Amino acid sequence: MNIVIIISLPFLLFFIGLIGVFTNRKNIILIIICVELMLLAVNFNFLLFSYFIDDALGQIFAIFVLTVAAAESSIGLAILVCYYRITGTVAVEFLNYLQG
Repeated sequence: MNIVIIISLPFLLFFIGLIGVFTNRKNIILIIICVELMLLAVNFNFLLFSYFIDDALGQIFAIFVLTVAAAESSIGLAILVCYYRITGTVAVEFLNYLQG
């Protein structure tokens, strides 16, 4: 099977996430979901290249990226819950209220 066809799926997922970040500037939850989609596409690339090179290092990197993405999601959602309790909205245009 041609490697270009196989690698086109992670690149497509990455660019869908990138377009989602730039088009959804109103809702921070959708921005976080698009960033997670981009990280999963990068993990998919790590796994594909690890398979084709026959090396386990890509799989190890994918596990590390997944743990960092899970921590980023949980911390980001906890901040959003606290922010929602204070302001009553999660709109991006009101994020300047978070300044100390």
